[in-house]
This record gives sequence, structure tokens and C-alpha cells, in this order.
Amino acid sequence: MTLPLLERLPPHDIEAEEAVLAALLVDPEAIYKVTPVLGASDFFRERNAWIYEAAVDLWNRDESINQITIAHELDRKERLEEAGGQSFLGDIVRQLPTSVGVEFYARIVRRDSTYRGLINAATGILQLAYEAPADIDSVFTRSEDLIQRLRGGENFRDFVHIGQILQAYLEEDAEAAERRELASIDAGFNDLDHLLGGLKRADLIIVGARPSVGKSSFALGIARNAALAQGANVAFFSLEMSAEQLAVRLLAGESGVDGTRLRLGGQTELEERRIIRATGELAGANIWFDDSPVLSVAELRSKVRRLAGAQGVDLVIVDYLQLMQSDASLRGRENRVQEISYISRTLKGLARELNVPVIALAQLSRAIETRHPRTPLLSDLRDSGSIEQDADVVIFLSREELYTTREQWMNEHPDLPESAYPQGVAQVIVAKHRNGPTGTIDLRFRQRLAKFEDWALQPDDDGSLPPERIGP
Repeated sequence: MTLPLLERLPPHDIEAEEAVLAALLVDPEAIYKVTPVLGASDFFRERNAWIYEAAVDLWNRDESINQITIAHELDRKERLEEAGGQSFLGDIVRQLPTSVGVEFYARIVRRDSTYRGLINAATGILQLAYEAPADIDSVFTRSEDLIQRLRGGENFRDFVHIGQILQAYLEEDAEAAERRELASIDAGFNDLDHLLGGLKRADLIIVGARPSVGKSSFALGIARNAALAQGANVAFFSLEMSAEQLAVRLLAGESGVDGTRLRLGGQTELEERRIIRATGELAGANIWFDDSPVLSVAELRSKVRRLAGAQGVDLVIVDYLQLMQSDASLRGRENRVQEISYISRTLKGLARELNVPVIALAQLSRAIETRHPRTPLLSDLRDSGSIEQDADVVIFLSREELYTTREQWMNEHPDLPESAYPQGVAQVIVAKHRNGPTGTIDLRFRQRLAKFEDWALQPDDDGSLPPERIGP
């Protein structure tokens, strides 16, 4: 008769545990093979955990690991007798006096430890469900975190020889090669993609600007370009604008009909045809919006993981970073600097965990408006220097026309023609690029459509071409 689940001993393998310990006692090199896989907490039998912990402590002090030193270390911690004494250490060595297969035994111990962790997580989820709190989303978030911690622990990583990597590269099949083509996501702006080499997976990209410069429009343009041009799956979190507002902005940019006319109606027949065509194009794009006005980093991670499991995710966009909250802030335990630091670290961790680029928009301080020229600097990132530290790429957006009228600009640049006034010109400044060059490019900003474009000779709405870009 099978015992009820809660009355059975959880998964464990004492023989595998003792085989690991025996290997450590007879082979000084065995410690290097098992420490990347095992911790003392992975052992089921407490005395086995004590012996393993003693071996690791000796190793950390660069001392020999053998029967005598282990016994001395246990005695120093007043655990020798409880661990079975010298006789137990001698017994396990006599039973298996070799280190052959120690990695195999270590993985058995780790596997059973993970299963016990699953049992504990399931018990925790059961308790949460019995408590039946009013906020069911928080229950899902906490439950998924319990499981994810275990899943993360199973991703054993160790050194890999370059020969293995190159051999795998040469032997990959056509399907794998096709997947590798999306190793980076194109922003869809030619000069920017050339400078960055695309948006790299596992990178945290910060896009900073003052209000009204166009952060959201820039991010929407990247989402649109990635989804339509590359078939990328994009998760877009907007804490400031509703999903409907974002969709209308995308539709305006795609159709060439400004958002005001889209909302108020009264379009011409030609505009109606543009709107219908653009709607069909955008409806096929893999863009998912979440417009929760209050969003913690734990909730964001949970939602992205669910979407990744159901649909797959290639790009995550957060608009914007300073509107997010950490779990500790919801309980009033952190100041704002600590909170932003935690959020930026978590977003970087999410990028690595899911192997996707994460774009986080950030608002810059007012210091820009008191300088001349008004070029954003890394020090303008508000609330925390850790944003700059955690980011792989920092991009600033700047539009000189917001600060200088045509007349003022002409007075400041008397040697340039009036056509050189930077109307509709947006500077995209790559101020930090961990794995490549920095630099500045120009994009065209179409105010009426809130849309960024490559600076190419594209017709305006009246059919005329914009003036050639001339600048200092």
C-alpha cells in the first residue's frame, strides 16, 4: 500500500552523498569537480552536510582535505562525535576508495535536493492558497518566484573549452542557424543599428531623455520595427500611457494620419484606406502591451516569464524605469536611490535570465536645461548612478528645437543658412556601449505623427521632400 505523499520521505540518496564525501577524502582534486554543482544544503543527511561543509572550509583556507584534517575541522566545530567520529570517515573511504564518477554522484545529490525544494515550494504555494488573500496576482507572483528560484539553480554552468564551442557552431543544423540570426534585435534605424550592431540579447539598454522629447515614441518605433521587420515577440510595459494610446500612436505612424484626426474622425477617403491598410499590418505584429499603472519588479518578471512560456519573448520594453516600484518600497523599507538601484539590477538580471534585450526608458534630471549646449550626460540619469553601472548601453535623445527658437538659433549660428535650423531633428547619443563604440546619429522626428525615422529624403504629407539635412 502506497503511503500518502506527505508521510513519505522526500527524495534522497545516502549512498550518492557518501560517495561524494569519500571522493573528497581520497582525491584532492575532487573538490574542484563538485563545488560548482553542490552546496552543503543539498545534502539530505545532516552529518553528511557537516562533513561536506568542513571540506569546503578547508579548501577555502588552502588546507589539505583528508581524513585527519576533516576530523580536526569537525572537532573544532564540536561536531565530530555527532558526525560519526573518525570511524565513520574511515568506513565511507573503505566502502568507496576512489573518486571515479564523483561528478555523477554530485548531480544525483543535487537533483534530489531540487526535488525536495519543489516539495517545499509546493507546500508554500499550498499555504498561500489556503490563506486566500484578496490580491490573487501577488499569489501567482510569489508562487512563480518559488519555482523560478529552483529552475535557476538547475542551470549549472562550468568552464567550456573553445574547441567544444567551435565544434558545436560548425555542427549546428539549419534550424539552429536560423534561430541564431536573431542573436540581436534590430532597432530599425540604419545608423543606430550599424553603431550598436543591433540590440544584443541579455543586454540592458537605457534610453534617457527629458519629458516630451519622445522616449515613448522612440521605444514604440523600435517595437514596431522589431515585430514587423524581424517577426520578434515584443513585451511592452507602459506605466504612463494606456495601451489604447500606444496603439493609436502606432497606427498614426503607420498610416501617416495624425493621432488627433484618428481620435476625432473626419478622415478623407485616402486616409481611410491608409488606416485600414495600417491596421492590417499592425494587427499581425507580435506586440503585447501591459499598461498596469502600478507595477513592481516582481510582477514584471512574473508577467514576462508567463509570456515567454506561452508565446516566446525576444524584446522587453519598460516605459519608464522611475515609475516602477520595488517590493521593498511597497512596504516602505527603502529610499528612492536604493529602490532604483534594485530595479535596474533586477532588469539586468531579467535580460540575462531570459536572454533578451531589455530596453528601460528613464527620465533625465533638469540639469540639462541649465547647461549650454544642452547635451545629456551620464550624470543626468536621475536617482541612481547604478543605472549607468548596470546598463550595457545608454542612449540619450535630444531635440534642440525644444530649447531654441529659429531666431535664437540663427543668431547663434550666423555662418549657417536658415535651412540648417534643426527642426524635426532628433539626436540619438550613444553615451555608453559596453561592447562597442559610442557616437551620435541624427534621426528625423515627425511631430505630427510622434514618429522617429531614418534621416532620408522621404516625402512629407503634402508630397514635398523635406530639406536636405545640413548641420554643423
